[in-house]
Amino acid sequence: AGEDKITVRWGLNQSLPAGTDSAYKTIKVQLCYAPISQVDRAWRKTEDHLSKDKTCQFKIVKRPYTTGNQTLEWTIERDVPTATYFVRAYALDANDHEVAYGQNTDAKKTTNLFEIQAISGRHVSLDIASVCFSVFSIVSLMGFFFVEKRKGRKAQQ
Repeated sequence: AGEDKITVRWGLNQSLPAGTDSAYKTIKVQLCYAPISQVDRAWRKTEDHLSKDKTCQFKIVKRPYTTGNQTLEWTIERDVPTATYFVRAYALDANDHEVAYGQNTDAKKTTNLFEIQAISGRHVSLDIASVCFSVFSIVSLMGFFFVEKRKGRKAQQ
């Protein structure tokens, strides 16, 4: 994530009859979680009702529909978590309702899947700073404890 790119190509299936795409106005391409990355994760769950479906959470591109094949090179964003994915393209009508879709995997979502490794965001300098602050907090706690004990002894005398 944040370093590599994927190339996405989409177009209308040429075996379909002419005019099939007459209602298509916009294409929306999304990155979707594969079933193996949805196990025990309700926030990635696939639902038949598209407004409730949480499979495709990352937008790659949304652009006007044109006939013919289109290609896009997309840099994987840094906020994409580690998981197994596939790509899905939705054809939207004039009211932004999904009227058709296609994906780079089969119906059971078992082929042409790919993995993305997220960037952890941790660096050696961050680890060193956290250790320094932890040591400082413990020393400060012991120092304040010692000062309060000393004040308590002076108050008793």
